[in-house]
Amino acid sequence: QVQLVESGGGSVQAGGSLRLSCAASGRTFSRYPMAWFRQAPGKERDIAATISASGGSTYHADSVKGRFTISRDNAKNTVYLQMNSLKPEDTAVYYCAASSRYGKVWYVNADEYDYWGQGTQVTVSS
Repeated sequence: QVQLVESGGGSVQAGGSLRLSCAASGRTFSRYPMAWFRQAPGKERDIAATISASGGSTYHADSVKGRFTISRDNAKNTVYLQMNSLKPEDTAVYYCAASSRYGKVWYVNADEYDYWGQGTQVTVSS
């Protein structure tokens, strides 16, 4: 079992930055690909970024590429999402997720993830 707790959300003006953190419990954290998803009101939960278990490979959605960066520190059981140049359309609840699947270095679909945090709100005003 893996428990995930997000932090770092908040309100910021357009152009600002936030850094989200996701702390994981359990000794198997370093085995799991991790991801950040986001869900705006009335919309589906979509991938923002994902990172391989080792941290050596990442994927960023086109909508955040060049502005967001996912990283992880396996010694601290923590995954991060650095968000720069924030836009009002980035407003959403951001969720941390872990996948126990094997075969790929990372996954982009929500149904490929087994463990989820409670979410943290990010609000960007214009």
